[in-house]
Amino acid sequence: MKDFLALIKIGIVNSNLITTFTGMWLAFVLNDIHFLSQLDTVLLTLLGSSFIIAGSASMNNYIDRDIDPLMERTKGRPTVTGRITYSKVMAIGLAFIIVGTAMLFLTTFTAGLIGLFGVFSYVVLYTMWSKRRHVSNTVVGSISGAVPPLIGWAAVDPSLDMTAWMLFLIMFIWQPPHFYALAMKRCEEYRAAGIPMLPVVKGFAVTKRHMVLWVLALLPLPFFMTTLGTAFVILATILNIGWLALGISGYKMKDDLKWAKLMFVYSLQYLTIMFVAMVILTVI
Repeated sequence: MKDFLALIKIGIVNSNLITTFTGMWLAFVLNDIHFLSQLDTVLLTLLGSSFIIAGSASMNNYIDRDIDPLMERTKGRPTVTGRITYSKVMAIGLAFIIVGTAMLFLTTFTAGLIGLFGVFSYVVLYTMWSKRRHVSNTVVGSISGAVPPLIGWAAVDPSLDMTAWMLFLIMFIWQPPHFYALAMKRCEEYRAAGIPMLPVVKGFAVTKRHMVLWVLALLPLPFFMTTLGTAFVILATILNIGWLALGISGYKMKDDLKWAKLMFVYSLQYLTIMFVAMVILTVI
């Protein structure tokens, strides 16, 4: 079970469930649809999105089986240790993607299409194409990471209004500073594996500047989400300013890795608080 959960990257599955549920919840609330009357949609959406994310993660492990042994954080994966055979990894990945996509199409056609696009952007555009070739790989990978709230929303309301796209943008913009912080901490591992992450190719100074600019881009987004209430706009703005202040402090800190760790931890708390708050503040 431990190897299976590592194969499907259960941590990523769980974190994306939060954003998927939030997108779905907000679509219910803003379209005045009672949550309990749509439990079949809720179940299909959460299971379907979980399956396609788990399947895509399995495919990622299958494709990266040659470079994972070179990195400390990935050398324990079952595709590296041999505890799960490559053929089983491929079978699990494809089966999960097919079943998950079918579930999403049972909600709405739009949700199914968005789910397929998410799989394509992660497996093909990111893992197979950009990850090993381009320094922009993190930005490309951010597309798939921003899809889950759109899936959740589209399962309820295929029209995808502005709030839905703001959720997408929050997730898309959040990912580069989050993963650049991780890349700074794991810079030498990425270098050894030949992955052209921004800190490897451009250095820490350029990476820090990019991170601050991405965080800066988050500032206006809450003001396009006034339908969630003034309390949310204020909270989101405080979180954005706090992250920006931490980012700017990196120019004064001498220990880049310590700063990167702080940025990484803040990004995790930021995302959790932001999306949980969207649900809570639309309940009360």
